[in-house]
Amino acid sequence: MSSKFREFLKKVGSGNHTSVPLTRAEAATATKMMLLEEATPVQIGAFMIAHRIRRPTGEELAGMLDAYDELGPKLKPIASQRQVIVLGIPYDGRTRTAPISPITVLLLAAAGQPVVIHGGNRLPTKYGLPLVEIWQGLGVDWTQISLEMTQQVFEQTNLALIYTPKHFPLTNSIWEYRDQLGKRPPFATMELIWNPYAGDAHIISGFVHPPTEGMFQTALELKGITKFTTIKGLEGSCDLPRDRTAIIGLGSKSFDDESVGLESATLERLLLAPREYNLTMHDVPLKTAEELILEMKATLAGKSSELMQSALWNGGFYLWRSGLCQDMKSGIAKAEEILCSGAVSKKLEDVSRLITTLSQNIFQPA
Repeated sequence: MSSKFREFLKKVGSGNHTSVPLTRAEAATATKMMLLEEATPVQIGAFMIAHRIRRPTGEELAGMLDAYDELGPKLKPIASQRQVIVLGIPYDGRTRTAPISPITVLLLAAAGQPVVIHGGNRLPTKYGLPLVEIWQGLGVDWTQISLEMTQQVFEQTNLALIYTPKHFPLTNSIWEYRDQLGKRPPFATMELIWNPYAGDAHIISGFVHPPTEGMFQTALELKGITKFTTIKGLEGSCDLPRDRTAIIGLGSKSFDDESVGLESATLERLLLAPREYNLTMHDVPLKTAEELILEMKATLAGKSSELMQSALWNGGFYLWRSGLCQDMKSGIAKAEEILCSGAVSKKLEDVSRLITTLSQNIFQPA
């Protein structure tokens, strides 16, 4: 048993009246001890469920991110005039609504905007459809290549997926605890704002519960990140909804004291309604993975559909938010132009071809 970790457990697990938050340094140490399994299984499980019940603070999330930065993978900075976007999407996938993010990031990459995404396989607690399975259905298998090869793909195509089971295996044991507990611990919240890119990045994260947005703002500010976006998206993802007004937070840099240059982040609220841009108010339900892949391929081919509406809605927003278009209206028009020109399909082919080549080189005999 770790006596040091027991002190952290006593802090977070002492009940409503006596528990106290961990400091940023303590949260970082506790996270490292769990990832490295220096704490016992009983301690780790107890900590996770106690921390979930009490809820993390923004400072604790910052400490957890510090641990991930120390132990986890990082893509090296690439030569680009554009700030890299990192999308934080729940690792446990989707069960109710059709995801559109693979098309969104392909569209952005085709427009010259670098994007990093991250995730793994079907994972607890929801065991929904994960990103990697969608990509595999589209002919792109991110699971077979190393971090170094992922770096090559990123440099050549503006797109990368950090596959955590392979690139950050220390997290694998954490998922086993999550499965046994049957609840999402604060790790699931922190993952949404994790940045596996070593350069300047624009963090975009989905969320469900409003208090989570405040935690994100505090944690990112402590990490020195003052350009971020929060989206109350479909199933906690970064996909903008169409059946309701999209609630978005635009984080930007401000100065508390200009004389000393003390930076902080302000959060501007943005509300977007699809009907104001002549788009239907209807989210696409998730059927089977096979049906989703067919619908995505039709959308990539420029076919009109409800999924195309989602692609235009999200593509327009992200083109505008990344600075490639002046406003939502021009962003939607640009998204339609890029999709119908075949540029997004070509980007998919380029990524697929490059990863296939790299994967074949792995298995060729010396």
